Amino acid sequence: MAPASSRRRGTTLASSYRSLLARPEIRSFGVAGSFSYGAPAAVVLVLVWSIATAPEYAGHLGYAALTLALVGLAAALPTLAAALVSGTLADRTERRHLMRVTNALTLLGAFGLFVDLYARPDAAIALPGPPGYFVPAWALLLLPCWAAISAATTLFRPAYNASLPKILPSSELASANGLIFALSILVSIAGSLGATGILALGRPVAGLAMLLPLTFLGVAQVALLSVHEDRPAPRSGPPASFVHDAREGYAYLWKRKELLEITVTALVINFLSTVAFVELGLYAADTLGISNAILYGAMVTGSSLGVALGSLLMGRFPFERNAGKVLALVTAGEGVSVLILGLSHTIWLSLPDMVLFGIFPGMYMTVFLATLQATVPNELLGRVLAADEVGSYAMVPFGQYFGGLLTLTLGSAQTPFLIAGIGTLVVGLLMFTLRKLRALGFEPHGHRTTGTSAPPVATAGVPGEIVP
Repeated sequence: MAPASSRRRGTTLASSYRSLLARPEIRSFGVAGSFSYGAPAAVVLVLVWSIATAPEYAGHLGYAALTLALVGLAAALPTLAAALVSGTLADRTERRHLMRVTNALTLLGAFGLFVDLYARPDAAIALPGPPGYFVPAWALLLLPCWAAISAATTLFRPAYNASLPKILPSSELASANGLIFALSILVSIAGSLGATGILALGRPVAGLAMLLPLTFLGVAQVALLSVHEDRPAPRSGPPASFVHDAREGYAYLWKRKELLEITVTALVINFLSTVAFVELGLYAADTLGISNAILYGAMVTGSSLGVALGSLLMGRFPFERNAGKVLALVTAGEGVSVLILGLSHTIWLSLPDMVLFGIFPGMYMTVFLATLQATVPNELLGRVLAADEVGSYAMVPFGQYFGGLLTLTLGSAQTPFLIAGIGTLVVGLLMFTLRKLRALGFEPHGHRTTGTSAPPVATAGVPGEIVP
């Protein structure tokens, strides 16, 4: 019999995805995930553009930069706290119920943002910082709502991603992840285009842009009703404490040095990425001279299209045995694309480059999730996903604030992109030198027994690998 990777190369891209979508459970599962994942992207666009173009900050680039950094910091502690427990919750509780509860919390946070942006209270609140620094009351009220959305989304992710290998064999995980990721991007594109179209009508109706993510989250909640229950496997012996179960995830990550190396490199990549992209709205408005929200939305949409394209394409490449090398390669490519943004002064170069930039994270996430889902025992998968997330995203809030300080100090929203691009390129090249990371991979199988894992295998001395 031909190996699974050979059979996959023999099938067409369209027929593979049609086969997945023909299954009712996969359709419900995909709709639930794609709309839940796609909604926060539209929320971020509305928040960033509202602050970057706030009339209260006219002539105060540094004030807007610091406020954008505060948005990131406001979500940092709740997100990290949620990540510490999200995996253990996903492995100890019925996953569909957990997904419905966390999606409902995201709905509540999005509704709070809608009310705040629609009412838009305009009092000015003085905060520590440069002389005269203040935050409009409406911007300050955004912070707890965004923190709630970020924490709830963090709780949702491990439960969702750990459920997929229970319903599909490992040979189909790459295609399924690519498809779901691409669908979520299409949803976020629809939200981004719709939101920027509403924002272009003027600030008095800006709050109405939040109706789009609210609708998306409602669709996800309905789709979750059709997703099958996913209860944890019965345990033998005395019941373990919550803390004991949480420690098991970190212990497993520590034993799998290749996964630990991915987590550490992802920590640096995510730090560098947030240094730059927390300032994307200011980069568009100040460096590129964009004054229309639709053009900013086109940049975000271009990146999203790239992510969808990258995830769909990578789902069709036989990367399984060489996943580590692929992750290093796409990281280096991401660095080059960010560096181009740092050198650009025109929308006509930055816009297509945003598409190129998006392709690499789309590829990265497809490889990462499929490899983790195929090589980690399912009863530990939620905890390992969450442990990796805690490690790899720990520096994100510091990157967001550093990006704001960098823009404030240098008076340029372009410099963070130069620094992030060079740094990410260097990290990608260094990943090739990490033997364990470079070696992780797996043999795709047509059937996978729940709760067991296919160990990483070395092919020609080069096992594959994964990244967050």
